[in-house]
Amino acid sequence: MTVTTLVVADDRSGACDTGHQFAARGRETVVVGRRDRSATADVLVVDTDSRYADASTAAERVRDAVTTRDPDLVYKKVDSTLRGNLVAEVDAALTASGADLALVAPAFPAEGRTTVGGYHLVDGTPVAETAAGSDSDAPVETSHLPTRFSGSNYQVDHIPIDAVGDASTVAGRLADAASGDDPTVLTCDAATDDHLAAIAAGAADATDAADSPLDVLYVGSAGLARHVTVGSESGPILGVVGSASPRTFDQLDALPDEQVVALDGPALIDDEATAVSAAVDQALDRLGKGTSTVGTAVVVTAAKSPTDVDATLQAAEEAGLSGASAREHVASGLAAVAARVTEASSPGAYLLSGGAVAAATLDALDADGIRLTGQAVEDGVPIGRVVGGAAATSPVATKAGAFGDRRTIRNCLGALAGYDE
Repeated sequence: MTVTTLVVADDRSGACDTGHQFAARGRETVVVGRRDRSATADVLVVDTDSRYADASTAAERVRDAVTTRDPDLVYKKVDSTLRGNLVAEVDAALTASGADLALVAPAFPAEGRTTVGGYHLVDGTPVAETAAGSDSDAPVETSHLPTRFSGSNYQVDHIPIDAVGDASTVAGRLADAASGDDPTVLTCDAATDDHLAAIAAGAADATDAADSPLDVLYVGSAGLARHVTVGSESGPILGVVGSASPRTFDQLDALPDEQVVALDGPALIDDEATAVSAAVDQALDRLGKGTSTVGTAVVVTAAKSPTDVDATLQAAEEAGLSGASAREHVASGLAAVAARVTEASSPGAYLLSGGAVAAATLDALDADGIRLTGQAVEDGVPIGRVVGGAAATSPVATKAGAFGDRRTIRNCLGALAGYDE
């Protein structure tokens, strides 16, 4: 196996923490020391053990790690409190990779590390005023991220907090930064995981742009790594989501609008065939255009909010149907969409959310069951392979509606892209 993604870290715990972000999404991930030249993996994480080396030694170890492999993507893992040979190592990775720019987002909001107004904070305190600022071996002397990179060999620019709210804005800023003759170090504000998701998605869009695609060096802690999608998918990913849980609505809201296809609930009650056909056409159109920022994927659902649920139940009541009958219509409608999309596009993987919908979809695909692999996207979200039927051997992740956090559906799509147990 070749190395699809190379992660270069400056210490072992950080190497494992960042590698875990890829492994948790189904990627074969191996962590090795800097002297290992033979290991290969879908995601190879190399610990250069250089956090407290002198700057020239650190830079040389990073250059060696990058130039002795030929990865599709390079992720330079840095400390979330900005310790170590940050500038020297990022410069070395940028030079060795030949990337158009280094996208620097060290924030890790889940651990209290955020970047706002260019200032990097730990639990709201400027990082230079925390323990990292009094590190006896390599104290962090400034909390201002662009200033931290003032010694870089490359031009430094910054994306502020109001520009990291959506992927398209980030992609535009990356294109602007890469318009010059020389590479740029582009530092980013990020105060939430949604900001990091938009940064990663914007970089993916810029990388995949039909006109002047960019080669991006990702630079961050485990926070950004959680959102970086790597590898190529074996086929489009089809998500079928039937849960009416508030948790599920939050997870759907975290996806790009173009990735979600709505099966009209009230129309489904009135005329199932017409409603299903409309959703199928929309799903196939989205897959054909490849507009998704997480591989090529669509998620079909009959409800994105409680309002949608109420509208479907109201239509059912007016048609003389019970709530249970309405739910059966929704499950069968979503399953019918899945069957027809499968026939037309042969998805490479499936996400099924909501128990009744998962069962109905598998029945519509003439599946005999699911062979569990023992792997999972995260707790409560196992990965298996479909047994028999139209989707036989395809990877499938199943999720209860109330399970997971805001990122879970997105993480499922990332894990299923090119999944190989």
